[in-house]
Amino acid sequence: MSLRHVLWNFFGLAFPLLVAVLVIPKLLILIGAERFGLLALAWGAIGYASLFDLGIGRAVTQKISILRATDKLEDASAVLATGVSLTLWVSLIAMAIIILADIMGAYTIFATYTVPEGEVKNSILLLALALPLQAISATYRGVNEAYLNFKSISVVRVVLGVVNFLGPFLIAIFSNDVSCLISSLVLSRGLALWFYRKGAYQCLYGFDKRVRGQYSAKVARQLIGFGGWVSITSIVGPILVQSDRFFIGALISATAVTVYVIPYEVTVQALIGVGAVTSVAFPVIAKMLTTDPQAAKELFRIWLFRVVVAMLLGMSLIAVILPNLLELWLKQPVNDESVLVGRILAVGVVLNAVGSMYFALLHAKGYSKPTAILHLVEMPIYFILLVNLIPIFGVVGCAIAWSLRNLLDTFGLIIMGHKLVLNR
Repeated sequence: MSLRHVLWNFFGLAFPLLVAVLVIPKLLILIGAERFGLLALAWGAIGYASLFDLGIGRAVTQKISILRATDKLEDASAVLATGVSLTLWVSLIAMAIIILADIMGAYTIFATYTVPEGEVKNSILLLALALPLQAISATYRGVNEAYLNFKSISVVRVVLGVVNFLGPFLIAIFSNDVSCLISSLVLSRGLALWFYRKGAYQCLYGFDKRVRGQYSAKVARQLIGFGGWVSITSIVGPILVQSDRFFIGALISATAVTVYVIPYEVTVQALIGVGAVTSVAFPVIAKMLTTDPQAAKELFRIWLFRVVVAMLLGMSLIAVILPNLLELWLKQPVNDESVLVGRILAVGVVLNAVGSMYFALLHAKGYSKPTAILHLVEMPIYFILLVNLIPIFGVVGCAIAWSLRNLLDTFGLIIMGHKLVLNR
């Protein structure tokens, strides 16, 4: 497992965060708290769009990693072609359903006071268009990850991240219409799809554009066999990660979303370092478990120790300096509630980091079913926590629920990781 790959991955995840740090305070001033809250919901919704790849992107990574280990790369073309076909049709159906729901009035569920309903309605229509782009991109990215093409992935992530934050800012200079701001997010997903597709084809075929794989029913069953359970995680996982802000928007207000999202972005974005490690560890360990299981387990333990130490030190520092960090970032005083939210979330971030490592280990071995079942168990528990804690403690209650959910998740993943992989 090359440190170079981890660093490339980290760069691709960290640079957009730097752009966000510079842009978000100015964007907040330009468009106001309520419109920023809606934009934050849009960022969350686009992140949730990855569920419509049915877990096929991750299944493609695992399948092609094993094919590379067993020298059966001639089957990789069929894996890609089949994966793209599956995600295309599912995401198009989902897009149509969302457009129909929006036309029928689903946009009225968001409580807004200064933003016209027409802006919210048009924004949802635009977000629906982003669904196929995001879902298919995950499949093409899966090929790049299987070939450890993290340099190209990082370049795409940098471009995507810059447009993700800088796009709305540049548009806000001329218009604060939420739908106009969100149009830049759709454009960035289209660009990402093009680049991921180009990288995947180059990994598989080099520069020979005449060679293409064909859809295979057999491969489809294999991908769905692994990806079917991953798809449950793809559905439930983003709900667990992103639903907090939607609950706040529904139970309190869009303005309260901003109070929560600001410290959330500061603390939770620290997980980019963990993401940089797990994205590389997943295909590498999947390949090594086929050829040298003991070496794979030792590699996992080494990187788990490094991740735990780094996150404990990093989040402890952030918790101490958070008031000054938020004030420096926003260039205005921050209330104690936002600081408390950030410190509670910092605890959950450390737990999430540990769980993410075990999650990658289990999927590398092909155990997508137990992780999906765990997430299904967590979801109603998390919703109960949100519904009960937010009315009592406001956004602080939301942070408590988020961290408690991560405690349950990490505990379950550790048990499964040792029982199914490490102790065998």
